[in-house]
Amino acid sequence: MEDVEIARNTKLKRIDAIAESIGILDEELENYGKYKAKISLKAYERLKSNKDGKLVLVTAINPTPLGEGKTTMAIGLADGLRRIGKKSVLALREPSLGPVFGIKGGATGGGYSQIAPMEDINLHFTGDIHAITSANNLLSAMIDNHICFGNELGFDRVTWKRCVDLNDRQLRAVETGLSGEKNVVPRRDGFDISVASEIMAIFCLATDIQDLKRRIGNIIVGYNKENKPITAKDLHAEGALTVLLKDAINPNLVQTLEHTPAIVHGGPFANIAHGCNSIIATKMAMKLGEYVVTEAGFGADLGAEKFLDIKCRKAEIKPDAVVCVATIKALKYHGGMPKEEIKNESIEALERGVNNLIRHVDNLKNKYGLNVIVAINKYTHDTEKEIEFLRNKLQDLNISLSLVESWEKGGEGAIDLAEQIVKLSEKESKLNYAYDLNETIKEKINDVATKIYGAEGVEYTEEAEKKMQEIEKMGFGNLPVCIAKTQYSFSDDSKNLECREPFKIHISDIILKSGAEFIVVITGKIMTMPGLPRVPAAEKIDLDENGNIVGIF
Repeated sequence: MEDVEIARNTKLKRIDAIAESIGILDEELENYGKYKAKISLKAYERLKSNKDGKLVLVTAINPTPLGEGKTTMAIGLADGLRRIGKKSVLALREPSLGPVFGIKGGATGGGYSQIAPMEDINLHFTGDIHAITSANNLLSAMIDNHICFGNELGFDRVTWKRCVDLNDRQLRAVETGLSGEKNVVPRRDGFDISVASEIMAIFCLATDIQDLKRRIGNIIVGYNKENKPITAKDLHAEGALTVLLKDAINPNLVQTLEHTPAIVHGGPFANIAHGCNSIIATKMAMKLGEYVVTEAGFGADLGAEKFLDIKCRKAEIKPDAVVCVATIKALKYHGGMPKEEIKNESIEALERGVNNLIRHVDNLKNKYGLNVIVAINKYTHDTEKEIEFLRNKLQDLNISLSLVESWEKGGEGAIDLAEQIVKLSEKESKLNYAYDLNETIKEKINDVATKIYGAEGVEYTEEAEKKMQEIEKMGFGNLPVCIAKTQYSFSDDSKNLECREPFKIHISDIILKSGAEFIVVITGKIMTMPGLPRVPAAEKIDLDENGNIVGIF
């Protein structure tokens, strides 16, 4: 049965009842139909004095084309915690239309561990990403309008790009302003995907509506002939952009198939952005639940690193426990086993591939100082010999393990993990950041590259070196770094899965995000506008004869 069918065949509770179960008042809720709603920020103000719940971060090994089920695991764990009598709340990212219609598919979990209504969440949901897209593109329109009517600010170089919430490689580089009209200045430009927009990053890192407006005003949109920055505030744009986001900033409330409350808000990618849901959503969830289960995008080298070094630092929070998700088939893939043979037993491939998992756990446990457990998404073709090998290997390294079957069994399949998380989160943990903000930009990049990725060093293009110097000269050198890197490898080469040989990280560009208050570091061949695969998921998405959506997975 398809995920969409499982979700459709499950009877949901009205969203008012879900809200009531966690103490949200009726006047703090804005319904979007029967099964989804927005929570007013007034609720957070009212609940500020509540004790924070335990925060559990779900991360993973480097992803593979086989899928590791990180979101499914997070949902299953939240349901599992409810099954053992704990008041749990989920805090997840919103899906982007790009991957839904591309190769990755939806981001609402799978099997019997899903958030719902899954079609709505995966498609337009409550319109947050559309609002972000509109705000981004209004700023672009105001820039070009300003230039058309005299360019009083003296734009010499525009750095702000338009965006669209789709994977469209044709838009990576475009020529704009070709109408030939008087005062319309043509230029070479390009689009980012909406989830890579600085507006999305600001949206997820802002603490309230005023902080959102302040950050939007600080966005650098271009430079004059003296190379002095021009901001959104110089264009008097911050007010209108904030108005477009005034409803979007309120977190969205939905539920799992087992009626566990889920706050779903914000959705930056982790390979090209910082990969975490909004600070507002996470902190609100921590006031509403005893245990809050959240996730960070892709592998722990990307999502967890940015969750810890950027989000936790800004929000002044830390996880009480971390779940590192893997599958035995993915570990064999990392060990060099061809995808078409992955269901066959191979201790040799597993032994090679388990190093990827161990490196992630070592980072989380020994570099960051956190309490970590490994959760294996169990498949029917996993053999007892493979499971026993993995269990013994991790036991020898004093790493806890839980086998999870939440895809097939929902929360029941994650009870063991839930029980272990409760015990683990009682242990003392401390969060050691990978770098100090007072270090130079180069030192911070080097810290992440060597400590977290395991690189032997970093190489820079002349352009990247020049931009680093300019950013530090402008007084922004003390910001955190957000490294844009392939998700498939610790290195910046997506095909170098095992990273057995020494490697270096190659920096091609450095981009200041003064509104988001971090510095984006572009490595390897990473792009901020993805493309569709040869056979996109969009080809299989349709309406059946009854008007039901099919093909979303």
